[in-house]
Amino acid sequence: MNTLELQKTANEVRKGIITAVHGAKAGHPGGSLSAADIFTYLYFEELNIDPKDPKKPDRDRFVLSKGHTSPGLYSVLAERGYLPKEDLPTFRHLGSYLQGHPDMKHIPGVDMTSGSLGQGVSAAVGMALSAKLSDDSYRVYALLGDGELQEGQVWEAAMFAGARKLDNLLLIVDNNGLQIDGAVSDICTPYPIDKKFEAFNFHVIRLEDGNDMDQVRAAFKEAKTVKGMPSVIVAKTVKGKGVSFMEGQVGWHGKAPNDEEYATAMADLEKAGEALCQK
Repeated sequence: MNTLELQKTANEVRKGIITAVHGAKAGHPGGSLSAADIFTYLYFEELNIDPKDPKKPDRDRFVLSKGHTSPGLYSVLAERGYLPKEDLPTFRHLGSYLQGHPDMKHIPGVDMTSGSLGQGVSAAVGMALSAKLSDDSYRVYALLGDGELQEGQVWEAAMFAGARKLDNLLLIVDNNGLQIDGAVSDICTPYPIDKKFEAFNFHVIRLEDGNDMDQVRAAFKEAKTVKGMPSVIVAKTVKGKGVSFMEGQVGWHGKAPNDEEYATAMADLEKAGEALCQK
């Protein structure tokens, strides 16, 4: 896909996020929206995957370590053809397979069940090690929140990955600067994130605008060239990106829009989509 096509797709992914969270009357729109461009690039450009064969042995693996942003994952999976878009409004409903956190047993395209923060990184590191031991070609990707970096398990896994030189592993930090209780820097600062990963023998890629598709593409391309060490993309993003009243607002970390807010949000995204069509 070219950049414009990816931007249009990311806008559709954002519509799916709002639809899912509104349908559930619960969920986490802020961090799903901030990562929508990264989700889109992963599933439409980066990952070696096939929606018609979700379990193909040589597929690349993706772990959503910040599992509460499942609306973003479900929306991109629907856009990519893994599940019907019509199912998104059933998110978090009793009996729906689209649970609040990803479930690998019931959702096609989900490689790892996740929820408790920090654990997804360990799972991804284990997958990457398995590929090395079995001489398999697949790469492993994991998306983390910046607040998630406050979990010690992240750094245990990073230490192991660096020591084992797992160059088939790419971590992406969605650095939107906000967590449930406020600014990440005020709660328990993980900064400087880049220096910490460098200390654990990671190749660090600083992505100044993780909502700019050209910059996202360049960061992922750079990561693929790295040999002999794992990589991490530290992506500065905007919480709630794409929805005017959600952007940069910590209150939208874990809150669903009401009917009026839903209409406003979808109008914002419709307008953004129309603007992209004019390019």
